[in-house]
Amino acid sequence: MLLQDDSLVGARQREAIGALFEDWLVERARSLGIVERSGFAVVAVGSLGRREMVGYSDLDLILVHDDRYPERLSEVADGLWYPLWDAGISLDHSVRSVPEAMRVTREDATAALGLLDSRFIAGDEDLARLMTVSVRNLWRSEARMRLPQVIEAAEDRWRRTGDIAHRAEPDLKNGRGGLRDIQLLNALALAQLTDGLARLDPGTEGSPLPRAYDFLLAARGEAHRIAGRARDQIRAQDADDIAAALGVADRFELSRRISDAGRTTSYAVDAGLRTAQNAVSRRGFSRLRRAAALRHPLDEGVVEQGGEVVLARSAIPSQDPGLVLRVAAAAARNRLPINGPALERLATYGAPMPEPWSSEALADLLVLLASGHDMAGPIEALDRAGLWGALFPEWDRVRDLPPRDGIHTWTVDRHLIETVAAAAELTTSVSRPDLLLLGALLHDIGKGRGGDHCAVGAELAEHIGRRLGLWEPDRRLLAELVRHHLLLHRVVTRRDPADPEVVAHVADVLGGSAVLAELLGALSDADSRATGPGVWGEWKATLISGLVERVVAHIGGAPVPAPDPIPPDLRELADRGGLHVSLRPGDGPNMTIVTMIAPDRPGLLSKMAGVLALSGLHAHSATVAGHAGHAVDSFVVMPTFGGPPDAPLLRQRLAAVLDGDRDPVAELAARAAARLPEAGVSGRPAVPVSRTAAPPRARWLAGPHGRPLLELRAADDEGLLARVAAELEKARADVAWAKVSTLGATAVDTFCLSLPDDGPAARHAVAAAVLAVCAPTR
Repeated sequence: MLLQDDSLVGARQREAIGALFEDWLVERARSLGIVERSGFAVVAVGSLGRREMVGYSDLDLILVHDDRYPERLSEVADGLWYPLWDAGISLDHSVRSVPEAMRVTREDATAALGLLDSRFIAGDEDLARLMTVSVRNLWRSEARMRLPQVIEAAEDRWRRTGDIAHRAEPDLKNGRGGLRDIQLLNALALAQLTDGLARLDPGTEGSPLPRAYDFLLAARGEAHRIAGRARDQIRAQDADDIAAALGVADRFELSRRISDAGRTTSYAVDAGLRTAQNAVSRRGFSRLRRAAALRHPLDEGVVEQGGEVVLARSAIPSQDPGLVLRVAAAAARNRLPINGPALERLATYGAPMPEPWSSEALADLLVLLASGHDMAGPIEALDRAGLWGALFPEWDRVRDLPPRDGIHTWTVDRHLIETVAAAAELTTSVSRPDLLLLGALLHDIGKGRGGDHCAVGAELAEHIGRRLGLWEPDRRLLAELVRHHLLLHRVVTRRDPADPEVVAHVADVLGGSAVLAELLGALSDADSRATGPGVWGEWKATLISGLVERVVAHIGGAPVPAPDPIPPDLRELADRGGLHVSLRPGDGPNMTIVTMIAPDRPGLLSKMAGVLALSGLHAHSATVAGHAGHAVDSFVVMPTFGGPPDAPLLRQRLAAVLDGDRDPVAELAARAAARLPEAGVSGRPAVPVSRTAAPPRARWLAGPHGRPLLELRAADDEGLLARVAAELEKARADVAWAKVSTLGATAVDTFCLSLPDDGPAARHAVAAAVLAVCAPTR
């Protein structure tokens, strides 16, 4: 049989199968009197209409009639359909007049897309042509109005099936980047909303899309043949046979070829949909001339234009190694795609990242990772342009690597991204959210190299940590996080996690690090949820969280923050009295340390932090202390754009605030309220704003000398410290000292407080008030 002929693969197989069906349909139609000018025509849609028939594909046919012979309709239709049913062929059929076909086109967007592929097979060719031309003309006239419905249907399909580039068992037909997306592009081109694709000839030069299309069709054909039925999903157990039939080395190479085709198609459909949406948004004469789109700043060298992230006119990629990460972070933070030409410019002219990375580049990476699922698109865009691999050469071994067991839903590279997205929801549950995100990104980086991927990955993580500029203790902690990322799973599934000996053993393995135990608990959660359905559940979550609590208690708990000593020069300035503002360079090229000294008074910290935020300075860390009746506060800041203001200007602004001429918290709130919530509009904040779903958390600790410490973990944003300090002032809580740090996109702040009422109810009220102002200002 033809379907068992292994010599026919790809286009030859599709041509042979299609010819068999067409020859039979032509002969059957002739025997039923379906001939030229008979008032009946057989029209193919679906796979046969597109000449994509493979073994076990559905046969999609329309019997078109002109209403002249209603008495013959049933006889002719039954004569066509019953022999096909009797032969066991899966048939999708309909009987339509031309007006009925047009009504279906108008009422059902999915059916309309199918009708666009209609092709005459037998009978009255003029009648078939009339239906095809009428349907396509109607589609062209209404496509602009129908576009939102079409996009919504595509997005629903993508949500159900996922990306074929990253699924362990991808759906080549319905998945994102699959065959239906190419058909969608053709439909948009037919409506003149995108560049014309016509029929995708694999020999077409200048575009990888036709080759991707042909490979997906060939792989789908072999999936049908090997499964012995219609199956659009590439199953793991069939992958080696499909690879052999297509002349591909093995299932791993097949996965990479499918992933590459899916990435190519996804990129094309994303660009096509953006082009179509832009075309629909233009009206009248604006269609003939495109006015210069407004450009809104997002970060240094990065702007938004036309709903995309583009490079500022002043940006020079060859002189700005960190630009690529600022572009990606801005895209994720604002939920915008990266402009294609901007990516090409970065890939062609971008400067290599110096090693070790600057603190600003690492901060931008962490902001990107903390964006949750919003980071997947920008990282995929960077990877497609070769930029992600330049930042992380180790990624080449895991890119498109299929998993070795059936419980994994994703390829290894996408599993890492999904784990980071899950970890972003847990950043406020740990004291080191930066290491949690990096550990999630690297925990399986050792796969595809042979040997124990945990041990191999730990060595790679140490090397990567050095490249990223992490301090040696953090590099060791990151490496141990990767080395032991399966430890808690193995313990709770093989041993009693409540056994004191087991607890002591785990604590010993972790070197007595409560921080590492805490990070492993969160990483275990994120890793399991990113693996596949049924891997993580309430039972396992309870076992692991209980084990972590017992291990931390056995170790003796995490260290409690303590105040830093005030340098002698700052103590001397405080002894002199008065208002002082000074600036000095920080550790990074764009980091500045701003020190503000002023007579202590209620609300002073809020006013100082507010002045910095209004001056376009984003605080990455701060130490708050007091001496000789003066507040001695130092802030490590980075300007949103350009350089920091001069010290005299900052002193003047602080003096105005202290005199009551300005209310910085109110001004920040007004500035936030003026921003529109949707991406791509004027006035978007340029400071990192986390979109993670991690809830803010506040807890009370026992500090030195029995004074209460309020620890706050929350998504960082513009003016957060000023708002929190203002709430503490309202509660009449005096800040004796404070340590403020921003780890990626998460603020981890500790305030040593004196409270007028230190009872449980008062503490609860203070914590609740602080948490209430931690929502990002969007």
